[in-house]
Amino acid sequence: MKKDTLDMSNMTGIRKKNVVRLGLWIDPSFDKILLSNPDIDLEVLKLDAPEEEGWKKLMDADIYHVSAARDDVPGTWMVTEELIGRCPRLACVSTSGAGYDTVDVPACTKAGILVVNQSGGNANSVAEHALGLMLSVSRRIPESHDILRSGERVKREELMGRELKGKVLGLVGCGHIGTRTAQLASVFGMRVLAHDPYLDADAVTRRGAEPVSMDELLAASDFVSVHCPRNSETLDMFNAREFQKMKSGAIFISTARGGIHNEEALYDAIASGHLGGAGLDVWRVEPPAADHPLLGLPNVVATYHTAGVTHEARKNIATISAEQILAICSGSEPERMVNKEAYARCVAKLSAKSQ
Repeated sequence: MKKDTLDMSNMTGIRKKNVVRLGLWIDPSFDKILLSNPDIDLEVLKLDAPEEEGWKKLMDADIYHVSAARDDVPGTWMVTEELIGRCPRLACVSTSGAGYDTVDVPACTKAGILVVNQSGGNANSVAEHALGLMLSVSRRIPESHDILRSGERVKREELMGRELKGKVLGLVGCGHIGTRTAQLASVFGMRVLAHDPYLDADAVTRRGAEPVSMDELLAASDFVSVHCPRNSETLDMFNAREFQKMKSGAIFISTARGGIHNEEALYDAIASGHLGGAGLDVWRVEPPAADHPLLGLPNVVATYHTAGVTHEARKNIATISAEQILAICSGSEPERMVNKEAYARCVAKLSAKSQ
């Protein structure tokens, strides 16, 4: 992290910074790191406590650490215009992952509140999961498992799958996770394409993929794996039209966010036989209903939004979250700013509170 980009030494020893985190499970390293710093007070907003108790803590907060997953956070505690209006001291919001679905970023920017995420902290875990879904669908592992457990007897050829070697993988998004997925896919002997409108061709090439347009990617890929954030540009990005552009028999993979793909359109594309299946870790509503149509298809492998939920990833996320908060409180510029334009106002808020 960049050190001493702004001088805030006048706050040392004058006023502690108040950090509030939402009371969901977090690796103990987060609390341990922050509590070891005498200039920080850490409070936990307990979800089963009366709301007025939670508001009392948040209204005195300098920094709010909140889950990045919408279905984990009650609407009251999402970072909305209403919450911002009730928390005038708030200078920074930190999310617990690469995403920031629980945060109204434009409202934060308008109020001079810096938003930071933990991009890259779970990249390896998510990339491994994406490859796991590709293998599970293409090699029909869950189908074989279910047949064995049921006692049914079939010919092995009825469960014949396909190798990853020699296949084309199309990455939609080539950030930390997409880059790691490209590295892993190359080990399997896959050709990797990528489309990312925020990267130039040279950057995509350096990250291990061939830069292509979205239409080229859809037409050529045996697997399409989504690794982009959910926002106004990507919501419902994969719809009936996009699925029809995909290669016949291709497999759709998403470990990104629910809502980027249209679930009804995906069901139709698979049920019609146009697509060969899907591996899905994310859903519009999480968890999805047990009778969700996609869950009834044998060539759909579904997981519980657990791509980034490994012991290693959770510890890494918690550690870099706490270290980034310490950096902000000490006047250092954090590495993972979502709205960098709010940084100066965040620093001014923290500095003013210390005087």
